[in-house]
Amino acid sequence: MRLRAEYSSPPLDGVDKLAKVDTSPISTTLSTEELTPEEEKKLVWKIDRVVLPTLMLGFMVLQLDRANIGNALTDYFFRDVGITQNQFNTGQLVLPLAIILVEIPCNMILFRLGPAIWIGIQIFAWGTVATLQAFQKGLAAFLITRILLGICEAGFVPASLYTLTTWYKQNETSKRFAIFYIGNLSAGATSGLIAYGILHMRGIRGLAGWQWLFIIEGLLTIIVGFLFIAVFPKDPENPTSLFGFHYFTEKEAAFLSRRVIADDPRKAKGGNSISLKQLKGAVGDHFKLTTGNVDADGTDCCCLVNELEHVPSSINYNRWTSTCLRIRCLCAHSGRIFWFRKTRIKRFGDYRPMGPVEIKQGGVVMSFLRAHYAVGDLLILVRSLNGHLRFALLTLAIAFCAVWQPVNASWMTMNSRSPEERSIALAMFTMATNLAGIVSSHVFQENDRPLYVVGWNVNICLISAHVAIVIGTILRYMMLNRKYKRGGRSGESYTY
Repeated sequence: MRLRAEYSSPPLDGVDKLAKVDTSPISTTLSTEELTPEEEKKLVWKIDRVVLPTLMLGFMVLQLDRANIGNALTDYFFRDVGITQNQFNTGQLVLPLAIILVEIPCNMILFRLGPAIWIGIQIFAWGTVATLQAFQKGLAAFLITRILLGICEAGFVPASLYTLTTWYKQNETSKRFAIFYIGNLSAGATSGLIAYGILHMRGIRGLAGWQWLFIIEGLLTIIVGFLFIAVFPKDPENPTSLFGFHYFTEKEAAFLSRRVIADDPRKAKGGNSISLKQLKGAVGDHFKLTTGNVDADGTDCCCLVNELEHVPSSINYNRWTSTCLRIRCLCAHSGRIFWFRKTRIKRFGDYRPMGPVEIKQGGVVMSFLRAHYAVGDLLILVRSLNGHLRFALLTLAIAFCAVWQPVNASWMTMNSRSPEERSIALAMFTMATNLAGIVSSHVFQENDRPLYVVGWNVNICLISAHVAIVIGTILRYMMLNRKYKRGGRSGESYTY
């Protein structure tokens, strides 16, 4: 497992060279000036308006294109395409598998091309595949489109998270991760409502409603891809878009990269490629944290969201009412993330044994939230036929598990010593998240209806496993940190 270096007062030596500061008289003068706290606050707010909305919009259309096939099933999709339920399940399995297989290569390409080009290409590519899904016929076409969609979507989430770490300081990153995931949840909350309207277009120009769904949402994604390429700034060192749009003053541009590297010198980029040695080091360092913590953490959350599909229908609500209930539940999910953003969690993993007790440890936060909604799981597990009560408790449980992804991602970035390692670590984090989604889809079985007693017991076990993994990781980090302190290496420590 790798170590990270902590800096009490990060030096600025070499930053001007890394940031490629202009050597003209004006830029040289600007580089020697300092931003006032008020000026830096305005700069961060400007980054929030330029960088975050475009990434959130990309995440929103990704979720729309990934999940709209579930809405298509209500419009005779099986009959029109000519596939069975089992064949459909196979297609749903190969999509996340394709994502897992190409996640790391995609982030290696990101490192070479940069986010403005690579993420824009990805959005345009999966938008094209999503649109062409409207014309699929037969099992072969169905499987090919699912595989291509997974390949094209792979890399977007870790690329976006990595990009955010290059624009923000450590104490700013966690909140931006949380805001970024609201883009995903907003799509989940509104996709059913959008589909409900589009599916009524069946018969227009001889197309089925599900075909119009793929066409309209796919074309929307293509438009977002073009928009992303046009407006997204290249990087903090060159904060202009590919189309030449400028968002920052000359003084602000000189400090975009400098302030981030001054906060954490490990973010200084050494090159435009990732070597095999760096790849092996990143995989070895983050493997246990990613697969153990995120899988146990994410699987139970995915189980809750999957169960959200069944509870409203088990209460005998019609499709429209079920859709509205699901929207309300996912809004609660988003609300909990908004709470996470507003709390003063300045730096996950900042361990201060002599300081005041604050919620700063990522592992402690995750375990605390797990303990809360584990109670909700236990209550739902009660053999009650009151569907309204079950749905209310499910909503509460989902709301408390909302922050598992941004917290995990923040924790991983804190333990990355270089941009290359951080890029690969975030790719592995997303791989584990997709793996959790695969596992969770098999927890609630048809023969366990209507109360899913076995499924809820499995979910409780997953929560318990997560808490044990987090506590074990924290204890190990504490022991290693004490060991390094006794050995006179107090400048090196783990983040937890």
